[in-house]
Amino acid sequence: MKPEILQLNPILVPSINQKLDSLYTVRRYYEQDNKEEYIREIGKTIRGVITGGHTGIGRALMEQLPALEIVAVNGVGTDAVDLAYARGRGIPVTGTFGALTEDVADLALGLLLATCRNIGAVDRFVRNGMWPAHPQPSAIPLARRFSGMRVGIVGMGRVGQAVARRVSGFGCPIGYTDLQPIDALPYEFVDSLKTLAERSDALVLCAAADKAEGIVNAEILEALGKDGYLVNIARGRLVREDDLVNALKTGRIAGAGLDVFVNEPHVPEALFGMDNVVLQAHRASATIESRTAMGEMVLASLADALAGKRPENSLTT
Repeated sequence: MKPEILQLNPILVPSINQKLDSLYTVRRYYEQDNKEEYIREIGKTIRGVITGGHTGIGRALMEQLPALEIVAVNGVGTDAVDLAYARGRGIPVTGTFGALTEDVADLALGLLLATCRNIGAVDRFVRNGMWPAHPQPSAIPLARRFSGMRVGIVGMGRVGQAVARRVSGFGCPIGYTDLQPIDALPYEFVDSLKTLAERSDALVLCAAADKAEGIVNAEILEALGKDGYLVNIARGRLVREDDLVNALKTGRIAGAGLDVFVNEPHVPEALFGMDNVVLQAHRASATIESRTAMGEMVLASLADALAGKRPENSLTT
């Protein structure tokens, strides 16, 4: 009999689903109307769990899976997983670290360019038929040059370094803050987020710190200043959204490019009418290439754990 796997979130790559179905009996939890009854029926036979970074898995569900040998997170966020409980049971919890780095960094660059150059607002201007009605150049406000802007990166892990490589190609001086300086990097380390904001024209949030919350608040936005831009492709809760909305409304910062939010999929409605804000639906890793690589890493983690091996990306064993 094939091992039984509980899948908490869908995977959108057909080839990965085909491989899962060929190797395992996949119990698709997310399709069930009565999830509690479903777990009572099949919980004792589940040897692996596939989940997403936002869904995670808590202790209450893991306690109903006595045969559980692996939790494979199809993403890099593990804050929604009870890591302490999994560690106590010796259950490896893995993530797809590194698989999405390049695409997340690409989107950060895209948000920087789109926000500074008003790409979204001008696209709407053209689509809504406003150009023939207002052909004079003054109908569209002048944009901001991105090349040469001072870019501050918050969190210089894989994604932060990939963003730095990209913006350096635009001649941007780069500073960063992290828990400690990284000696091998040629960029300026700044030990204070406020100081980094003061020295930056654009602040890019790349921090993967699951416990950080509200570190970009009114004080940091004030330090970034009326000509500064904020880009967040990391965690929504790193930003105090009320402070951000207020800063944008009052012109205390110039604009923002946002892929993540505190209470997804709910976005502060005040942002919808702002032409100096570019919004995405948590899509930084949403490419065929990234999602396929992530799925392959999930498959590898399942195979290793169920064969009695320690998965390469385990955080708990």
